[in-house]
Amino acid sequence: MSDDILVLYYSRSGATAALANEIARGVARVPPMQARVRTVPEVSPVSEASADTVPESGAPYVHVDDLEDCAGLIIGSPTRFGNMAAPLKHFIDTLSGQWLSGTLTDKPGAVFTSTGSLHGGQETTLTSMMLPLLHHGMILVGLTYTADDLLAETTSGGTPYGASHVSGTLGDNPLTEIEKKLARALGERVARIAKKLDAPE
Repeated sequence: MSDDILVLYYSRSGATAALANEIARGVARVPPMQARVRTVPEVSPVSEASADTVPESGAPYVHVDDLEDCAGLIIGSPTRFGNMAAPLKHFIDTLSGQWLSGTLTDKPGAVFTSTGSLHGGQETTLTSMMLPLLHHGMILVGLTYTADDLLAETTSGGTPYGASHVSGTLGDNPLTEIEKKLARALGERVARIAKKLDAPE
């Protein structure tokens, strides 16, 4: 199996992408594990329209081969009325072949999100992303109240279900130091578990 943890996200204003980058830093704390950061294209309401094959900036678009090769998967999305955004959901909806073949079975999976307000649906968005991971047979990984200081330190983003960020109604709040810390903790935890799962018996 590869040493790559696939960090896959959709980001509209950059906040979810910033979380993805912190998660990737956390993955890198567990040698030889490394993060493979990927994104998904926008979804057009016109079914015939298609996005460019390469994004103008940021992470490359995901390909199904990234799923085949990864040792774990961490997916992220901004909140859309308490649910994941359509571009990420659209990509997930194309994975019937990987579901049938068990591509992601027994690999660790985790989730992260960004919302405009503290009560903007972070936890329901996170659980909405967990559901397809469970259907793919993944082992869900969250944050812990003890090891990750989730209980004592955060007053903005951060949940036991996964890393999160409160971007503000204009989407211009930078990540707080605790949000960065929790995102890195999630990446590190997934990488550590993936490494243990791949260890020889």
